[in-house]
Amino acid sequence: MPSVQTVGFEYGVLEDERAALFFVDRNGQAFVEWAYDLQPGDPQYAASPDWKPVLADTFKQLDVYDEQILYYLLFTINSTTSIVRSNPYNAMNDLMKNYCYFQLSQLNGVSRLSDEQKLQLRDFFLFFYLYAHPVNEETLYAFSFHGQDLVHTKTGIHIEPYFSAYHDYYIEHFDKHRDQLMIAPHEIAACKNLTIELLRSIEGKSTKLVLPPEEGFEAALRLINDVDEMLHMYSENKSTVFDIMRDALAGTRSIPYRDHCFSILLQNYVCYVLYFEFDEIHHLVDYFRGTPAWCKTILNKIFADTIFLQKIMRQNRIDIADYGSVIEFFDEEARRIYL
Repeated sequence: MPSVQTVGFEYGVLEDERAALFFVDRNGQAFVEWAYDLQPGDPQYAASPDWKPVLADTFKQLDVYDEQILYYLLFTINSTTSIVRSNPYNAMNDLMKNYCYFQLSQLNGVSRLSDEQKLQLRDFFLFFYLYAHPVNEETLYAFSFHGQDLVHTKTGIHIEPYFSAYHDYYIEHFDKHRDQLMIAPHEIAACKNLTIELLRSIEGKSTKLVLPPEEGFEAALRLINDVDEMLHMYSENKSTVFDIMRDALAGTRSIPYRDHCFSILLQNYVCYVLYFEFDEIHHLVDYFRGTPAWCKTILNKIFADTIFLQKIMRQNRIDIADYGSVIEFFDEEARRIYL
């Protein structure tokens, strides 16, 4: 992919093959790191925390425990811009976090789901977006949606005005915190704009994200970028969707971007079809059974690229032992996870 420059930021590739968003005019200063030295003290390690949150005057219901959790959320959202070096240990988390961020940006515009279904999926995607960062347990369960607004559940604080006030505080009190800040006030303002835009994507308030085009992969990308079309096509003729899966698998040819898109397409099938009716898996198996190698590849990517299905099955008390036609295609990794 070509590198992309935004106002005030540009991507840089690090020596260990990671990539991060950097300030244009500051050599080596990454966007996600700007608030490192502002991390509040950990009240868990103090018998009687004797400090106040920096925004205590603005958000009077806030305590030092809440402040730390909100800081973790800020860091989690900002780190969405970072590209980690892929390895077997982080591949699943990386895919899940980025997949959930992508789906949260799209979900509000999916018209073929009921409001209740969208609410269920919004909570599901938020859980795994945080889980795959990963965050600690307190942060994982600390947030919920009120309508489209992301809210700190305990205090009722809406995240966008909190993040806005957080950045404004350090702009207005820059001299007081000069030793902790490696960037200038106008750069903090740029960070604020970017963080709010990232948050608004999670809340589904921004223009939905789309994956860029790839010649020869148009059909798969159309279903990825338009969930309504995928659901309509599936309701009209399931085999048409399976045809596109088959052609996409045949066209990956070890091209990383295509392989990534193929994984996204399969996880869309998991989250928008199997989430609501797990027994639809029988239609997939029946379609691909005539090509066992392909059936095995698809099923193992569905079940082992992420652990979405593991949570779906637990929520619905589904026992994989009842699905022998699926288990027969499991590889070692899928068997380790589910059996």
